[in-house]
Amino acid sequence: MNGDASSLQLRPIGHVKSELTDPSEAPRQAHLGAPPARIQFAPKFEAHAADLKKGDSIWILTWLDRASRDIAAVHPEGNPNTPLTGVFATRAPHRPNPIGLHRAIIASRDRDSITVDALEALNGTPVLDVKPVLPEELGLLPST
Repeated sequence: MNGDASSLQLRPIGHVKSELTDPSEAPRQAHLGAPPARIQFAPKFEAHAADLKKGDSIWILTWLDRASRDIAAVHPEGNPNTPLTGVFATRAPHRPNPIGLHRAIIASRDRDSITVDALEALNGTPVLDVKPVLPEELGLLPST
């Protein structure tokens, strides 16, 4: 194993370009009305994205840089009538390591960016990784 696991170092591969700028106005999940957004790759990572294409289903991992890191429990979906729930049992952005997980479909592709159908991440959010959705995750193949 390379490096000391007690001091992880992540570096963004790009950033989100979105009309969403205010956390209070952003939908909690993409299916709740998130707009299309662009993932702008850093120049040194453009080649890593060369085989992404329009129509691909992908996972986008982001660093939710404006989230709180010291909140242990939240009311799911921001509803104060629901019981407080530990953040690890929710999709809340506020967590010790605020890693966002977003599923999207590539709507278009440029040399240095992709545009996805919907993304609830704010403009400027660092992108940590992009991974393909596997056929079995799409329900196209039986899981083993």
